[in-house]
Amino acid sequence: MRYESITDARRLDAMIAELRGAPVIAFDTEFVSEHTYRPELCLVQVAANGKLYVVDPYAVPDMTALWECLAAPGHFTLMHAGREELRFSWRAISRFPNEVYDVQIAAGFIGLEYPAAYSTLVSRFARVNLAKGETRTDWRRRPLTPMQIEYALQDVVHLEALSERLHAETERLGRTDWVRDELDRWQQSILLAETTEWWRRLPGIAGLNVRSLAIARELWRWREAEAERQNIPARRLLRDDLLVELARRQSSDPKRIRAVRGLEYRHLQKFLPIIADRIEAALHLPDDMLPTRSERTARPPLNLVGQFLATALGSICCEARIAAPLVGSAEDVRDLVAFRLNLEPRPAEPPALAHGWRSEVVGRRMEDLLLGRSAVRIADPLSEQPLAFLECSDE
Repeated sequence: MRYESITDARRLDAMIAELRGAPVIAFDTEFVSEHTYRPELCLVQVAANGKLYVVDPYAVPDMTALWECLAAPGHFTLMHAGREELRFSWRAISRFPNEVYDVQIAAGFIGLEYPAAYSTLVSRFARVNLAKGETRTDWRRRPLTPMQIEYALQDVVHLEALSERLHAETERLGRTDWVRDELDRWQQSILLAETTEWWRRLPGIAGLNVRSLAIARELWRWREAEAERQNIPARRLLRDDLLVELARRQSSDPKRIRAVRGLEYRHLQKFLPIIADRIEAALHLPDDMLPTRSERTARPPLNLVGQFLATALGSICCEARIAAPLVGSAEDVRDLVAFRLNLEPRPAEPPALAHGWRSEVVGRRMEDLLLGRSAVRIADPLSEQPLAFLECSDE
């Protein structure tokens, strides 16, 4: 496999000059995320105009020009499962690459599994079986072997052909606009994740009162700042369950903090005074500065109704040849139920299943079930799609 190795600024500039005229740029990255606060970029692979490039970020630490090139107008940017690639771009230049097309998302709109592995898509559409020998490679180590580089380049070699096949199929099904809408929504979700404090997503936080939520918020903010300073994963500094337990106890007494099982580890001992200070600060926050409880935590759990409709969602998606995990989760189903039954204050915008292509595919049919306008029966217990939907009469 012939490629150009980009190991200095001069070669990077030459590559970018060649990329500027390309109508399509496929790119991928290799990174390691287990040991650092944010994933560590280890390699960038690019395919454009029939040429392949491998960029070594350790040899070329300033990659700004490449991210600027990818974000410039005039080309489509192809990727597979490109969440981290978009995050690298955003952190470098506060922009995403231009006209992003992710083949994993597009594949979900033609009835393939979601999320589909790159090797699955290549095998199906290119009839090529990719080697898997380097899946556990530590991409930080140098020098990389020719086999490792070839393995990495496979991730971009087939992207243009895959995108053409997937685009043709979604065009045939009349779903091109759906794909574009979903790609836009996906990028907005990544942007939101990069710019929002996610302490409300801590597991076990739903039952806490507002004072405990304030403690959780303070501890989360301290943990993020300290983990970033040390460049270590945040949960390695203080586990989620310990953080939530400290918030629940509402005590800044060092003895009570030290009594929490799991806080006896040596690396945490030096932080106990800081943890106590953060808890104390939250305990003395004025009431008007306390976080509000999520309305979602106050509504009925809707477990049985949610499970039933989630099963129906899977059957509807199978019939429509669209991947159910792409359409929505069990939580999305419960959001739709709460919205239609007015179980909580009206949100600023409808839930995911109540607007856009999701409403067209499944939302309206699920509303019919919820409101008694249709019914479901088991048509064939042995079928992959055993459910059938019937319209209900007004009698």
